[in-house]
This record gives sequence, C-alpha cells and structure tokens, in this order.
Amino acid sequence: MVTAAFYLAAVVGLASAVVAVSHRNPVINVLSLVVTLFCVAVNYALLGAEFLAAAQILVYAGAILVLFLFVVMLLNAPEEQPAAEPRPFQRAAGLALVTVAALGGIVLITGLRGSLPAEGPQGTAQAIGRLLAGPYLFAFEFISLLLLTAMVGALMLVKRKH
Repeated sequence: MVTAAFYLAAVVGLASAVVAVSHRNPVINVLSLVVTLFCVAVNYALLGAEFLAAAQILVYAGAILVLFLFVVMLLNAPEEQPAAEPRPFQRAAGLALVTVAALGGIVLITGLRGSLPAEGPQGTAQAIGRLLAGPYLFAFEFISLLLLTAMVGALMLVKRKH
C-alpha cells in the first residue's frame, strides 16, 4: 500500500512539474507547482518525516506559492504568445536533457535495490532545529535574506509599473 501511494504521488508530482514548466499561463504554472509540492509532502510523510511534510505544505504550498500567485496576479503577466518560428536546437537540447534524466533515473532506481536504513526517521522538529541553529545557520539566514530580496524586488517592479 505504501509503495502504491509512493508511485501515485511520484507520477502525479512529475506530471504537475512538467505542467508547471511547460504551460504558457503563469497562474496555471503556480497552481501546478502547488500540486508538485504537495506530492513532495506526501513522500516526506511516507518516509516518516511528518514535521517536514507539514512544513512543506504550510510553508511552501501554503505561504510562498500563495505569495507567488499574488505577485503574478498583481503584475498581470500576459499569456505568452507562441513564437513565429520553431527553435529546433532548443527542442533537440530539451529532448536530449530529458533522455539523460530518464536514463539517470533508471540507473538510480536499478542501483538502489538495498534495504532501508535501520535508524529511525530524522525529520523531527528537534533534529531539524539543531541542524538549522548549528552547522546550517549561515545557509538558513542566507536563504531568508534571498527571499526577502526577491519580495522587495517584486514590490519595486510593481511600484515602477504604476
């Protein structure tokens, strides 16, 4: 049952990720990204990291993507029109990249036939807090500064437009 749930979440997550990067409407891009992040949260829950699953839903799908959707609607981004000429080099490079990624996934799946680790899940709030306040403090603060800069940049773009 857990394996079936994992494969279902993986297939839905991959399909919505493809829609998120390939659709021309930015609102549909953001909404399909919400589905992708929800599928990642399902996989966290299946691994026994309930705190990470809840944080994934609350922080990313709940807060950050709602902010993205708000900015997209605030900027009133127009739907992209199709190009007049096809770009065969980009299409061939994209197909080559997808092929390499698929082959890498097959190699990864066939190479990981081992058993699960014997230790318990490390996705508890205490373990994550110790990591964020310890060795990853600089990276955590840097990402928070980067997100703040992105938000200020989006507000400046909106202000300049009006």
